[in-house]
Amino acid sequence: MVGVTPARAGYTPGTTPAYGEGLALRYCLKIQQITAAWTSPLRPTEGTLMTSPADLAGTWTIDPAHTQIGFVARHAMVTKVRGTFDTFSGSLTIDPANPADSKVSFTADLASVNTGVADRDGHLRGSDFFDVENHKEMVFESTEVTVAGETGTLKGNLTIKGITQPVSIDVEIGGVTKDPFGNTRAGFEGTATISRKDFGLTWNAPLEVGGWLVSDEIKVVLDIAAIKQ
Repeated sequence: MVGVTPARAGYTPGTTPAYGEGLALRYCLKIQQITAAWTSPLRPTEGTLMTSPADLAGTWTIDPAHTQIGFVARHAMVTKVRGTFDTFSGSLTIDPANPADSKVSFTADLASVNTGVADRDGHLRGSDFFDVENHKEMVFESTEVTVAGETGTLKGNLTIKGITQPVSIDVEIGGVTKDPFGNTRAGFEGTATISRKDFGLTWNAPLEVGGWLVSDEIKVVLDIAAIKQ
């Protein structure tokens, strides 16, 4: 609102302003409150987050309440189906001075797969796919962690259905900050592409026009929140 200020011509402090001017004053005060909230030390601006790899040094535990372990597959070659694993745990140890000592690990409960459709989730838990009665967990263990500015690469071994294959995950570092409760937090986004056939997930059905019902290529999508220990 251009030209609106808390003290306008014709208004004397200590008196009751006219209705329109009262609204203007409340508007200005609200803007000031919002600005103060976003620039306070408890809610830093984007420019005050990640500064260097040294900010990541230490041991971190994945926060399941603010993390998503997701995947994307193509269905009938023309649409995408997205899913998550809703039960998981993991940790990160990052040593920028000695990168060989850095490590990342996580475990997901395969029975917690969730695509939003009960029948499809039941199929995924069965022997055609994850066979959760015989294979309870998906496990990742890193073999190499590299950090360069606000990006990184995570290489390691992924085990699904008893089969272990190497994978490489591209990582974007969202930043490091402190929440209002005193926790130091870090955020990461990761993507990787894997072949489900490499892990023995071979079930499929041919399409009348050619091609297959479920894509072999699966995109892994990670949104990780971690708390420093």
